[in-house]
Amino acid sequence: MIRMKLIYLFVIAPLFVFGQIFHSNNDIAARFKTGAPLPDKILSTRSVVLYSSNLSEKEVSDIHESLSRTGIDAVAYFEIDKVFAGADVELAFSNYFPSREIVCVVIVQKGKEAYKVLVSTLNNNKNLIDDDQPAWSTEDKSLNEALRVLYSTALNTYKRQNMLIGDAPETDLVINVISGRRTEAFASDLKIDKLAVQKFGDENLDHELETIMKAYPFKYGLVENTISEPDLRKQGYFYILRFVNTRGQIAKQLLGYDVSKAETAIVSIGFANDMVQVKTISSDVPVFKFYTRQIEFNNVHLGTKWDADVTWQQALVNFISGFKREMGIK
Repeated sequence: MIRMKLIYLFVIAPLFVFGQIFHSNNDIAARFKTGAPLPDKILSTRSVVLYSSNLSEKEVSDIHESLSRTGIDAVAYFEIDKVFAGADVELAFSNYFPSREIVCVVIVQKGKEAYKVLVSTLNNNKNLIDDDQPAWSTEDKSLNEALRVLYSTALNTYKRQNMLIGDAPETDLVINVISGRRTEAFASDLKIDKLAVQKFGDENLDHELETIMKAYPFKYGLVENTISEPDLRKQGYFYILRFVNTRGQIAKQLLGYDVSKAETAIVSIGFANDMVQVKTISSDVPVFKFYTRQIEFNNVHLGTKWDADVTWQQALVNFISGFKREMGIK
């Protein structure tokens, strides 16, 4: 009989701090090198708007109205932490944006004291934005004033060519992150197939990763995160370990789970000292959720339970422990 230890934990704030490896999704502006001019195609091509999740619906509407008046054709709006939730998610968006002929990116962040607006171009790579990528920027305690500066700078610099712009922001677009088969189970093939586990590239985090992975019962290898998936396949790896890191509600949505906007808390199954723990985590708290993906066919195995947690370490422990329990391994 499985021993169950029931814990109701209502988390009201993130219990981890992003560092060099995990960029804060709501501070993505820190990755840019500001001081660049506006992109020369900002008024002649399509743009995407990435915005902080703490912006209100009215503020997003005001942004779209101002951009339309400026001549910036913003054809899609996404919350920042949805786009930068993980490697597979970024790859999905990097494929989606060119399909919509999107060239420029407008980032709007709402901080404690000011709004920040950045404008740059997409790099057409799977990571979307390079570190120290040049960007035009402005900042003000008033959103309208920051948008006014963008308006005047753009129209004083370039000729408006975008004339047909939609009246309302497109904020409900659905991006398919999983291109292969989606299964809410563990991959039984991993009993014989080798799993690639990418390093973070940070000595301390990689040491933690190595320690936790020792509990994994089957064949795996720690690999550099610069090795391409085709090369991993040539090296004998059939699966790759992946995770998403964003608010719980968004994480479930990205991975294809049924999600209600009214859902304020999410039940997650975890493990500690060989005992099952049931946590209830606020749906707007960032979590980590691990899964495996088959490299050749992109089939995704999510595990039998929602086992996300607020730290990557515990989320990985949950994944390995749940897998072992499902396989009947102590």
